[in-house]
Amino acid sequence: MRSKLIVLAVFVAVPAALLAGCTSTTGGAASPAPSASAAAGTSSADPDVPKVAHPLDAGKYATDPCGLVPKDLLATLRYTDAGEPHQAGDTPLTKAGPSCAWKIQGEGIGAQVILGTGNRDNGAGGLAGQYAAYRSGKVVRFLERAPDVEGYPAIYFDAADERSMGTCTMAVGIADDLSFSVQAQGYQGQDDSCGTATQLSAAVIKTLQGA
Repeated sequence: MRSKLIVLAVFVAVPAALLAGCTSTTGGAASPAPSASAAAGTSSADPDVPKVAHPLDAGKYATDPCGLVPKDLLATLRYTDAGEPHQAGDTPLTKAGPSCAWKIQGEGIGAQVILGTGNRDNGAGGLAGQYAAYRSGKVVRFLERAPDVEGYPAIYFDAADERSMGTCTMAVGIADDLSFSVQAQGYQGQDDSCGTATQLSAAVIKTLQGA
């Protein structure tokens, strides 16, 4: 469970790595790529990338990612243990931005929320970053528009579509240059996993609206 949740951080961080000038995460010399500003400008002009009509300020939660989801909802979803926070950093697992992960002990069920401030700061923020990674076809090979969450545009994305296997990964745009991502893993099929991811995403939106 933990390894799969960590992969989400890598997926979300990939757009920043690609747009910053590397096309490979393996050893050896990096291949040239467009500059962050040029690539970000191209992706933001993509007509498929939905715009955010009412941007939200997430700055308050940059140091408190676990606070993005209310404890009462977590309890309803059977997450009774405290979340595991990770601050933004320079490692492949923290470049995307601050995150919090929860798990249900002994059941292989877990969830994670990542606030994509790192991607934004690297010029690959917002849903445009996920679309750019999908267009490159290097890591994100599945992307599909999801129903809006509390009026904010959302997508499903991953290295492959694993919703039917109980893993659902979503990203929700809260500004044209900022999104957050949610993954629910270890659930029973698409309805269960994506239903949980949607509940968590809606809770994040409501938290930010009340900040």
